[in-house]
Amino acid sequence: MFKKWFGKQQPKEETITAPLDGTIMRLEDVPDPVFAQNMMGDGEIIQLFPTKHAIGLRSEAGVELLIHVGIDTVSMNGEGFTAYVRAGDRVKRGDRLLSVDLPLVREKAKSAVTPIIITNGDALESLEREAEASAKKGETVLFHVNMK
Repeated sequence: MFKKWFGKQQPKEETITAPLDGTIMRLEDVPDPVFAQNMMGDGEIIQLFPTKHAIGLRSEAGVELLIHVGIDTVSMNGEGFTAYVRAGDRVKRGDRLLSVDLPLVREKAKSAVTPIIITNGDALESLEREAEASAKKGETVLFHVNMK
């Protein structure tokens, strides 16, 4: 009870901005059924895949995001990817997380499309998607999220 009165309150609203430059597309249009059929669902790195092709983050408000660079990039076994963070690291908007050799991804993977997925959608009160056609890293708002 006292924790509710005196405990640190988590922020309930979050604005998610683009982590990279590119064209915004609907998830249903991603050329991979795992993403297209919605089989997936300032913060902390909660997971960095050993192959460095995907990274999981949790914002201070509790929004969990998966940034999955390319389609079928897991088969590249980390080739062309450099990670600048580890699980447990605290990061701020604008911090460098990964670098990617895009020409190599385009050559070796099915696609360079990079899905950005909210993986804990059941914890959201609401989600408002912005309707821009292109994204600029750190500037373009992708989503406005309110947590339950």
